[in-house]
Amino acid sequence: MGSEADQGQSVRGAPSERLPEGLADAIRATAEEIAALLRGVPDTDAPVPGLVWTVGEVAAHLAQANELMAEAAAGRSRRYGDGTPQGIAAANEQVLAAFGERAAEPLAAMIVTQAGAYLDAVAEHPVDETLMTPMGPMNRVVLGSYLLTHMLGHGYDLARALKRPHMVDRARVALALPFMVEAMPRVTDAAATAGLNARYAVRLWGGGRFGVTFVDGTATVGHDLPDRPDCTISIEPVTFLLMALGRCSPVGAMARGRVLAWGRKPWMGPRFPEYFKAP
Repeated sequence: MGSEADQGQSVRGAPSERLPEGLADAIRATAEEIAALLRGVPDTDAPVPGLVWTVGEVAAHLAQANELMAEAAAGRSRRYGDGTPQGIAAANEQVLAAFGERAAEPLAAMIVTQAGAYLDAVAEHPVDETLMTPMGPMNRVVLGSYLLTHMLGHGYDLARALKRPHMVDRARVALALPFMVEAMPRVTDAAATAGLNARYAVRLWGGGRFGVTFVDGTATVGHDLPDRPDCTISIEPVTFLLMALGRCSPVGAMARGRVLAWGRKPWMGPRFPEYFKAP
């Protein structure tokens, strides 16, 4: 591959034309909706349900993460943890402690600005170039899916804390799926999957699917379904994303009929979420 200068205008293009349909718009809209939640909040010290962070800390983390991903998209990757959920969590705490801003208005502006900076980088660089990110190597398309997924998870947290509607919907979950498929092997819980041999087919209601095969505890994940899966899981999309991000109880989701499992070994369905540990 030649340099960007050699490729000239072939490198550049509108983000909406270079990313999967709807991804650029979803990134913009999600950042704006998170900012709208924050604007006018007088006190960001309120706790966030399920987290040890306050509203201000979640917003600060989002602003920092959006900046980190925008820099990665621009080719300025920097080390952030060791790629494991534990390493990323430790890096989050360290970086957050060194960043003092907690006011709602400036953090809202940063979240929107840095989401836009990611899209600007996509317009200027080849989308299929491999980049280093906190979750390992990926191209700019998967990085955009990562950015969206991360904003949706913490946007959901902020909406709950502020008692406002969240922005996670079926269309955005579909756009988050490329990152989820890429990331799942990296967040496999080695202790939980030790010695496991199993084949799962996961189908999202309304479209979207992926397969997970465990061989001696090592997970291989792809968009194709395995032959003769041991267990097929059918799951409502929003429930899938919230469960994957640790925001939703598998037991509660199954009790509400949001998750169904069948196949040769249907009892393996409830165990599936236990095999992964989100950062």
